[in-house]
Amino acid sequence: MPSRPRALALTAVPVVALLAVAGLAPLPYSLARPGQTTNVLGEYHGADVISLTGAPARETSGQLRMTAIVATAPRADIRLGDVIDGWFRTDRAVMPKDAVFPPGKSEAEIAEHNIAEMKDSQHTATSAALGFLGKDPDRVKVKLSLADVGGPSAGLLFSLGIVDTLDGDGDGGELTGGRTIAGTGTIDEKGTVGAVGGVALKTQAARRDGATVFLLPKADCAKTQNAPDGLRLIPVTSLQSAVRALTALNKGGPVPSC
Repeated sequence: MPSRPRALALTAVPVVALLAVAGLAPLPYSLARPGQTTNVLGEYHGADVISLTGAPARETSGQLRMTAIVATAPRADIRLGDVIDGWFRTDRAVMPKDAVFPPGKSEAEIAEHNIAEMKDSQHTATSAALGFLGKDPDRVKVKLSLADVGGPSAGLLFSLGIVDTLDGDGDGGELTGGRTIAGTGTIDEKGTVGAVGGVALKTQAARRDGATVFLLPKADCAKTQNAPDGLRLIPVTSLQSAVRALTALNKGGPVPSC
C-alpha cells in the first residue's frame, strides 16, 4: 500500500472509533416534549383547583389551561442519536440538563424542589390577583389545589383564574369569553410576567387540548415561530396587560400578537 493511502487509513481508524464511542456515550442533555395541560377553572383529582372563602365564586363556562412540558429523567442516558433525532423534530426539544434540573440533586430532591417552586408560585399568584382586584387578603382566602405539578411557570394562569373566579372582566362577564385559553408565564407579587422555558412545546400541548388562544410572556415571542395552526398567540408583560388583552378580545377590540 502506498504510504499516503496507508497513512489516511491508519488515521481513519481512531476517528471511526471516536465517533463510535461518541454515539454510545451518555450526553449532558435532556429531551423534552409537550406535557399535560390543566384547567385552573375546573377540577383536578376531584377537587376545585381554585376555591374561595370570604367572597362568592363566579360560574365560568370557558377554560384557562396551564401548560407544562415533560423531560426525560435526570439520570436517563441521552445519546448522540437521541440528540440528532430531537434536533429534527418539532415535537421534541434538546435542552441542557442543567437548564431543566437543578444540578447535583437526586430525583427525589428535584421533585421536592419543583413542588416547592409551584407552591411559592401559587402564593405569589394569589397575592398578585388579590392586589390587582383590590381585595383584602385577610378577608378573602384562596386555596389552590394543584400541588403535584412542579415549577413556577403557571403563575400567570393561576392569577388569571383567581381574577376570573372573583371578578371576571369587571363588567359581569368572564375573562375567557367561553373560549379555551391556555398560557404560561411566571408572575411576581406586583403582577409582572416573566419568561419561561419550553414555550414552543407548550403551544403544541395547548392546541392538542383544544385551546385557540395562548398567552405568553412577551420576551418569549421569538421562540414561537412554528406555533400550531389555529392558535392565536397573545404576548403579555403583566397581569394587567393579560386581563386587558382578554377583555379586548371579548369585545372585538385590538389585541397584541407575536
